Amino acid sequence: MQIYGPSQVHGAQHVQGPHATRSLEQAAKPETQGVGDRLDISEAGRIASQMAEVPDIRADRVESLRAAILEGTYETEDKLDLAVERLLDEIA
Repeated sequence: MQIYGPSQVHGAQHVQGPHATRSLEQAAKPETQGVGDRLDISEAGRIASQMAEVPDIRADRVESLRAAILEGTYETEDKLDLAVERLLDEIA
């Protein structure tokens, strides 16, 4: 640190008086405003919140499909198309 002499010393400064004070009664009252906190959530936010509550895997649906596949009763669009093609081949 270097000191260059008295040129950096400031002269006397103005002294301010005490700040205005409130009475004890006024200070005890909380200041209330008519506006409260507000939160707006978009429709996309609501949907995302609902989706977060849904489990990733619907175990009941998986189990019913697994059982249908094992029993041979699970029908897919491909299976139906193949059956229609075979039926049309037999008729023609």
